[in-house]
Amino acid sequence: MSIVEAIILAIIEGITEFLPVSSTGHIIIGSTLMGIADESFTKLFTVAIQFGAILSVIVLYWKRFFQTFDFYKKLFVAFLPAAVIGLLLGDYINVLLERVDVVGCMLIIGGIFFLFTDKLFEENERTPSEGITYPVALKIGFFQALALVPGVSRSAATIIGGLTQRLNRKTAAEFSFFLAVPTMFAASAYKLFGYYRDGGSFGERELLVLAVGNIVAFIVAMLAIKSFINYLTRHGFKVFGYYRIVVGLAILILYYLGVDLTIV
Repeated sequence: MSIVEAIILAIIEGITEFLPVSSTGHIIIGSTLMGIADESFTKLFTVAIQFGAILSVIVLYWKRFFQTFDFYKKLFVAFLPAAVIGLLLGDYINVLLERVDVVGCMLIIGGIFFLFTDKLFEENERTPSEGITYPVALKIGFFQALALVPGVSRSAATIIGGLTQRLNRKTAAEFSFFLAVPTMFAASAYKLFGYYRDGGSFGERELLVLAVGNIVAFIVAMLAIKSFINYLTRHGFKVFGYYRIVVGLAILILYYLGVDLTIV
């Protein structure tokens, strides 16, 4: 992987990780178009640069992220369902991760739902709930577990979960960002541990590429989060619905035309 390719993938990761559009689908298209999807380092790289994206949340929301211990307990409660289900159904999830057609279909299904989301939950903007309680956190956590199916989008699932609990769009999105920190950290650390356990290592070139990727992902994710919150508060989800449908159709068309799309 070249530095330019690393920067492109890091930009894709930074933009899509916290938007409800599925970073997996975009990484598939980006890495395939660059011809690096089947490289083992690409698979590791797309996991490792999530640390840069995680850091962007902590920096942007550091005053709110470093709150009372009660805040962390709620994050832990919300984190548990995906962690437990992921461990129990790991083999089945790995099979789904190899299904590019599943990614395309989930993008389209989620996109169609987003076309009606603003209407379905419009009352939340007028009379939202009091905030995040432990039962609310747990329910959002079960929604996050749906994102174990590739193409669903962790951000989309958790935001929708928050909306079902009568949170307004901004509150639901921000809790989704907070929940991304322990979830993405655990997933990334687990995969990196597996890489080293299997005898993997980094040379100077790989370390440089990873450093550049994380820096770019960090900067882009910060811009994406701020822009997303502003747009979401004013305009809602419909544009993301249309976008998901277009990307999902593009993936399915390429897949059925015989293009070798690889989930990294």
